[in-house]
Amino acid sequence: MPRLKQRTIELYNWFEQRLGLGQPAIEAAVHDVPASTSSWWYVFGSAATVILCLQVVTGILLALVYTPSASHAWNSLEFLDHSIQLGWFLRAIHGWGSDFMIAIVLIHMAQVFLFGAYKFPRELTWIIGVFLLLLTLGMAFTGQVLRFDQDSYWGLGIGASILSRVPFIGGPLVDLMLGGPIIAGPTLTRFFALHVFIIPGILLALVGLHLLMVLRLGINEWPMPGRIVSKTTYNRNYHTLTKETGIPFVPDAAWKDAIFAAVIMLAIITCALFFGPFGPTGQPDPTIIQTAPKPDFAFLWIYAVLAYLPPSLETPVLFIAPTLIIIAMLLLPLIAGEGEKHWSRRPVAALMVAVIAVTLGAFTRLGMYTPWSPIMNAWTSDPIPAAYLHNRTPLEREGAIVFQNKQCRNCHSVGGEGGLRGPALDSIATRMTEDQIIRQVLQGGGNMPAYGNSLNPSETTALVRFLTTLRGNNLSPAIDASRHIALSGEPSSTTSNGH
Repeated sequence: MPRLKQRTIELYNWFEQRLGLGQPAIEAAVHDVPASTSSWWYVFGSAATVILCLQVVTGILLALVYTPSASHAWNSLEFLDHSIQLGWFLRAIHGWGSDFMIAIVLIHMAQVFLFGAYKFPRELTWIIGVFLLLLTLGMAFTGQVLRFDQDSYWGLGIGASILSRVPFIGGPLVDLMLGGPIIAGPTLTRFFALHVFIIPGILLALVGLHLLMVLRLGINEWPMPGRIVSKTTYNRNYHTLTKETGIPFVPDAAWKDAIFAAVIMLAIITCALFFGPFGPTGQPDPTIIQTAPKPDFAFLWIYAVLAYLPPSLETPVLFIAPTLIIIAMLLLPLIAGEGEKHWSRRPVAALMVAVIAVTLGAFTRLGMYTPWSPIMNAWTSDPIPAAYLHNRTPLEREGAIVFQNKQCRNCHSVGGEGGLRGPALDSIATRMTEDQIIRQVLQGGGNMPAYGNSLNPSETTALVRFLTTLRGNNLSPAIDASRHIALSGEPSSTTSNGH
């Protein structure tokens, strides 16, 4: 054993004499940082770096099997999922790693913003971080396109349609992105090059520069109320603080980074095991236009925003707003590079983070179940619950058939099943009179189109009769005396409460 140890040291010294990498790496690992940075709030940057390494490794393994061809891309993913040992698990880790990386980078950006870590002398560190966020989102988008299934095909078509709205150069930009006027083989080749070579190369270079600047400028100290950042005194104060309270990054501060990164890795593996990979859905087919493509989780909020925007605001929101936001983020450290760091002294900053987080969360939630769009197969997959047909007259049951055959379930739910575009109809008869229901069906209103030309008088009568029986938890039909006489020809024996 001593001889093996001696040989190992000699081998290390041989490489160190020629490369000189070991000593700088050791010095970087054990460099002193302020003791206040040994906090769980400082772990997100390291976690993002670890996930990036995971994405690089899994991406290389996937690239060994994936075929960037319009005719073979979908089949290569099916081959990975079903014919290669744990191929589906590899795809799942890569997919979930992408979502986790975006989430961690966003949290890291919010933490840096709240802690004022973009201020002097770390302005360029923040600016590089903004570009790293954009590149991370670019990796996620190009990765979704590479699945080349029905969702990615039509999603890319929507993206191309949006890009075509750029004034003057929209058409050439679409041709540049797609490799021609249509989505075809060259499109996939370009996105493969972006996802595997161009974006990762720039991303890794900027990550290296970002880490170098963190080492050179130090980790931002814990912000204290009343401690003002001044360009004339900050460096001197920071070095004094580090000298008085400094601890070596490894191991005193790094152990929390390691634990958090391990937890995130475990979470990615767990999601991969339980939820599996993303897609591929059906093979891309431009002849299938009855489709509702959805982007991956990171872009669901954009999907929801666009669904709610009126047409007149689509172009300004798509191009002007993102441009202004990115410019503002890049100029932030140059405009507000001095002053207070602590979030309690910067209430506007704290409010901005809260509003952005709630807005993104709300629109992401809306994007998950698309309440603005009909569920086109609900009329076949969600039949009328049997409880709503018990003790109904033949005319009312005929109305239930009309309700189903006319695909009302695509927009309205009954018994908790169906579409979300319109209100649930379980208790419609407690909110609207029979005349109001007739008027709504025939003339429409709100988001509902008029169906007067789609229903004949007998269908309208039957449908309205069925709807007037929907009274929430009270599933017994409410039949007044005149209706009973009209339907049965006999005097009514119902009680005054309608039962």
